[in-house]
Amino acid sequence: DRASGPYDRESRPPPDPDCTVYVGNLSWSVTWKELKDHMKSAGNVVRADVKTGADGRSRGFGLCTYETMEEAAEAVVSLNESELDGRNIVVREDRGTTEGGGGKGSKGGKGEGGKGKGKGKGKG
Repeated sequence: DRASGPYDRESRPPPDPDCTVYVGNLSWSVTWKELKDHMKSAGNVVRADVKTGADGRSRGFGLCTYETMEEAAEAVVSLNESELDGRNIVVREDRGTTEGGGGKGSKGGKGEGGKGKGKGKGKG
């Protein structure tokens, strides 16, 4: 018998993308927790993320995933144009364009193919 570890537990299936809403026009100071707290008036929020750039600063939008499609639809109806941190936010069905694709790509090649095999800074 193997000892149980973190990978032996039953994991939750990934959230249904149809249950995710896009939340735009966020103040740069809004955290994922504040977003989740605001959005839970429409239903059970499974996950809330405020998207950040490479510099760690907010990009002014986030994604919020609900337990059901009905809750996500309720969020669009009841929370669009609601106020969060002094701004009227935009809540709409997530179109899937905010994740993946169109990124900056790889920084590949950095530190590769140096001259020689020594450990010092050398001349080359």
